[in-house]
Amino acid sequence: MDFSFSEEQQAAQEAAAAVFSQVSPDAVPSPALTRGAVAEDFDRPLWQRLARADLLGLAVPPEHGGLGLDPVALCLVLREAGRVLARVPLLETGAAAFTLAAHGSEELRSALLGRIATGELAVTVAGQGRTGHEPADHAVTAHAAPGGTGWILEGVQTAVPWAATADLAVVPARTAEGRPLLACVSPTETAGVCLAEQTSTNGERYAELRLDAVRVPPHEVVEAPEAPGRLHRLLATGTCALALGLGSRVLEMTSEYVSRREQFGFPIATFQAVAVQAADRYIDLRAMEATLWQAAWRLEPADVAVAKMWAADGVRRVVQTAQHLHGGMGADTEYPLHRFHAWAKQWELSHGSAAAHEEALADLLATG
Repeated sequence: MDFSFSEEQQAAQEAAAAVFSQVSPDAVPSPALTRGAVAEDFDRPLWQRLARADLLGLAVPPEHGGLGLDPVALCLVLREAGRVLARVPLLETGAAAFTLAAHGSEELRSALLGRIATGELAVTVAGQGRTGHEPADHAVTAHAAPGGTGWILEGVQTAVPWAATADLAVVPARTAEGRPLLACVSPTETAGVCLAEQTSTNGERYAELRLDAVRVPPHEVVEAPEAPGRLHRLLATGTCALALGLGSRVLEMTSEYVSRREQFGFPIATFQAVAVQAADRYIDLRAMEATLWQAAWRLEPADVAVAKMWAADGVRRVVQTAQHLHGGMGADTEYPLHRFHAWAKQWELSHGSAAAHEEALADLLATG
């Protein structure tokens, strides 16, 4: 069997690498240097460059103006984004587009997917639940509106990325009978939606999204019961790709540093203790990579859980070792490593910590 990436997937990765080569992590706003959110909005110029490179339409079917690729292609692009700490909702928009393309009505697909592909719509996802430690669809209740006029949403979702400036938010919810669904709402224009400012670990502008009798028409709701689960798995898998890109770049930075930093007249890279730690982190990255592609290819709950367990623990160990081997330089705010540390912590915990996915995997094995 041939496990290499297809020509289309490789082309997407190469296009992403070209776009992200223009982004310098040194210029990414630092949470250590700014009180509160580091910026009002995500990187709109970068968003438009991604649109011009057709990278926002990866998940969009060709009949709606996209490339019609698969989650593996999206993860290849996200890995490149993670290397430079790209400040764009590429993960959220891509995961939403895949889910809408697979489960949305023809009316909803026609209304949204073409605009996503051109960069006109920046989509975020309320995927963390009320506290960040529960299934997102459990945090919002959907009641049927009188006369079959849609749904009425009540609940709270925390840590919604760039909610104050995104054009659309996909909100998982659950009916009173326990049936999951997805609702598409405008975070700033829909009556009954209230945003409370939050700042993420990496300094980005997030928000708590509170829904108070929010009415959503039926054509803006995805009622396929499998849609919220698929969306969550796409988000978790994409987070693994971001963490892999970040970890790979951090290990490269560490290797470069220990190769030129000398003690007792020798590069510290020649010291056994340093070499062993670097080798352990290389093994972490290879395990993160192997489990990521399995998860992106299959999108099965167990595969996603394993990938997120490795990504969460692995990226934490990579940045901690990098911080240790850099010594005082690692804490220097004029050096970019502290930025990678902040983003690594954000992705480690986003869409489930390692412990949460270990518990999920245990439940799957117990019931399987």
